Amino acid sequence: MERSGPVVRFDAVGLAYPAPGGGLGAEVLRGVSLALDDGSFTWLLGPSGAGKTSLLRLMHAALRPTRGAVEVLGVGTGAAPRRTLPELRRRIGVVHQDLRLLPHLSIFDNVALPLRLGRRPESVIAEDVAEILRWIGLDHRAHARPEELSGGEQQRAAIARAVVCRPTLLLADEPTGNVDASQARRLLALFAEMNRLGTTIVIATHSEDLVQRFPAPAMRLERGRIRGHDEG
Repeated sequence: MERSGPVVRFDAVGLAYPAPGGGLGAEVLRGVSLALDDGSFTWLLGPSGAGKTSLLRLMHAALRPTRGAVEVLGVGTGAAPRRTLPELRRRIGVVHQDLRLLPHLSIFDNVALPLRLGRRPESVIAEDVAEILRWIGLDHRAHARPEELSGGEQQRAAIARAVVCRPTLLLADEPTGNVDASQARRLLALFAEMNRLGTTIVIATHSEDLVQRFPAPAMRLERGRIRGHDEG
């Protein structure tokens, strides 16, 4: 699909969650404006509770803004009919902070899930999943269940599931939070390779050390507001 302009654009976006007694609570994101270019790699920085996960959920069209406008891959998510959003999400890969691997499925079937939801032929699925598992170093663990994998292997499996459809946009929420420094470097090398191949990437982290090791433009969230866009 031809696309002009940024891959992601926020214009004065506010987000508030429903309050227990009805209505909306205080805004967790306030007046956020940003634009991410096609093929860019961006760090999303900020302490826990700053709003990083909420910002990523808006980018994934899992949430709609309370105010302002969000445009992702040319689609204005606030006004888009709900039935059109699953198609948009299929072009976006997400690595969730809690990984969300399905415990009753093998690693092969976890990674294959997005392809099956997209109704790809099983012959194509077998080839694509085998390729991504080799690329990410988990081909020997294809038939294992998530509980049989180490924390680093589970992180890599979640990344494989996120990228197997070759997404245009990849969002990762604290993807190195539960692995050691060596595994973190390996995971970041995988993201860098995806970016080199043309995927736009946003990685949320609170690790300043990680950003120093892998310099790239950075957005900083503080109390729900963007506090600058460093060029890295």
